[in-house]
Amino acid sequence: MPLILKVTLFALALAGGWSDLRTRKIPNWLNLSGLILGVGFNISLSASQGLKTALLGLGLAALIYLPLYLIRAMGAGDVKFMVAIGAISGPENWLTLFLMSAVLGGIASLCLVAVRGRLYVTFSNLSTITTELLHGRMPYHKDPSLDVSNERAVGLPHGSLIAISVLTWLAFLCR
Repeated sequence: MPLILKVTLFALALAGGWSDLRTRKIPNWLNLSGLILGVGFNISLSASQGLKTALLGLGLAALIYLPLYLIRAMGAGDVKFMVAIGAISGPENWLTLFLMSAVLGGIASLCLVAVRGRLYVTFSNLSTITTELLHGRMPYHKDPSLDVSNERAVGLPHGSLIAISVLTWLAFLCR
């Protein structure tokens, strides 16, 4: 990955992760800036191949994250954050970042529900989510606490976990 893309990705991850940790929001201006810079730098580095790389990266991110937003399991800022990261990193690198953030998010979530004594409730919720989705229904209709924006929902600042994954990945790239 070219240095300008690494620096852009680093800055986006740091700013987005910090914002999500402090306010539980990732600003649209930041996500849009990351998207524009990702597409622009990729085009300037590799012309049409760069455009293809950026579009495939952002498209893959949207393909995976948009359904999570639609079932209200993910906030819109997290979706836009990952789309911007995809535009910068391209599809192959984005897939690695996605897997890292999914594993980190899973570990952090299990720790959080264990500390809060909510393991049973969480596994019951997973059963409800699976059953409702298999029947073509939105899980939050059956249980409003399954909507990530519900005040009773146990949530994590996912953008911060994404940022930690990105920064860790960049640290390994720069060794």
